Amino acid sequence: MQKRRLGRTDLSIAPLVLGGNVFGWTADEKTSFDLLDRFVGAGLNAIDTADAYSRWVSGHKGGESETIIGKWMKDRGNRDKVVVITKVGSDMGQGHKDLSAAYIEKAVDASLKRLQTDVIDLYLSHWPDPTTPYEETLGAYEKLLAKGKIRYAGCSNLDAGQLRAAFDVASLRSLPRYEVLQPEYNLYDRSSFDGPLRDLCVAEDIGVITYFSLAKGFLSGKYRSEADLGQSPRGGGVKDYLNARGMRILAALDAVSTRHSAKQAEVALAWAIARPGVTAPIASATKPEQMDSLIKAASLKLSGADMAELDRASG
Repeated sequence: MQKRRLGRTDLSIAPLVLGGNVFGWTADEKTSFDLLDRFVGAGLNAIDTADAYSRWVSGHKGGESETIIGKWMKDRGNRDKVVVITKVGSDMGQGHKDLSAAYIEKAVDASLKRLQTDVIDLYLSHWPDPTTPYEETLGAYEKLLAKGKIRYAGCSNLDAGQLRAAFDVASLRSLPRYEVLQPEYNLYDRSSFDGPLRDLCVAEDIGVITYFSLAKGFLSGKYRSEADLGQSPRGGGVKDYLNARGMRILAALDAVSTRHSAKQAEVALAWAIARPGVTAPIASATKPEQMDSLIKAASLKLSGADMAELDRASG
């Protein structure tokens, strides 16, 4: 599997990142182990999770995904073959988003314990925290880098202005900057990344790994009417895509997937992989056949005509 360098870091990842949000939620431990085995067995190597996964499930406290990934890496003895990405800052019971230095210092140790590792390869600020200055958050990461608890710091859900401000503080205070951005981005949801944010990431050589890369499953093609929404626990999040533009995008996906004898989800991910400024999209799977499809997407090459057709449909 051809690897891509993640921005200015020395982390090289396959062009598709496995989303760990389903581990301990819609994929139990055994299923998660099987999915992870298939993923790394195919030559892919980066896994994305967060301390808050899957706190939204009744009876869960958060950390369920990290715990399963940690057990799997220990059981397989393959920590050196995996790029571990996790996040901090979500509400874990404190009642608000938190990127304060004191909170990060505690949270990183909890994540390391659950992941059963000494170092996190990429540690992301999950959300903006308007109550904590960038200087404080980046200063906390500087200490974690010095202690060897993380290898690189990044961020998620920042817009161009916020990311530029974070860069300016890092430069002014001689602090480590965010090296990776994780934005929402897919064939339907393009406006928040395409434009100033993408331009800034390209100019600053920022690694970009996109989330909701299949638009909550809409781009798989299995949701075509409200009657289809009950097929998955996540179906309710797809309703807003069921409009004229969404149907145009699905029609284009149908046409391109037919030409390549591929699934719609594979084409949608291949489109994201080929987009300027994107290092790799994140996608998750709960079944072996879904994982096999993700693996195919990582090596699917779309033509210029394919890309243009998809771009026109999503315009």
